[in-house]
Amino acid sequence: MDDAPVQAVIPEAQAAPDDRRPQRMTVVCWSSDLDRVWPVLILATTGAASGLDTSIFFTFWGLRVLQKNTKRVTGKNWMQIGESAVDHGGTDHLGLSKVRFGGMGTWMIKRLAKQHKIASPTELLEMGMDLGVRLYPCQMTMELYGLTKDDFIEGIEPPIGAASYIEMAAESSINLFI
Repeated sequence: MDDAPVQAVIPEAQAAPDDRRPQRMTVVCWSSDLDRVWPVLILATTGAASGLDTSIFFTFWGLRVLQKNTKRVTGKNWMQIGESAVDHGGTDHLGLSKVRFGGMGTWMIKRLAKQHKIASPTELLEMGMDLGVRLYPCQMTMELYGLTKDDFIEGIEPPIGAASYIEMAAESSINLFI
């Protein structure tokens, strides 16, 4: 029998984080449904308030969240314009993914949230930016929808692609896809 001491080998992925660098969190927002956007913004603002270096990557329908609430129709051709008329974007226009009841479901959940003093998506987006949450629009989706920087709210980051998001996520300790 070997009397050599047993040594634990800790894989690099499980090693203790370097305390000198801030932990990072990345979130993908791919939907413009209220019941998906709300958790994205709540988790991102909570992460930033907890000291995490936090970024959100907005892609496909989620990109619409970053649009100005006043911008109704966008796009360069009839397909893009038609899509924007149906899903015109902005945090004031978010609806539920289920239990819509012709708009009553969305109205009820927003009213309940207000009664329980839960910040609206618009408020959470502003709060997140104040806390340093970086908001990245997806370049490919911008091109797909015919969107320009003028269609978006002030204070967002320059557009990035999937490879840049992957690089950012690889350096993060928390990655969420909501």
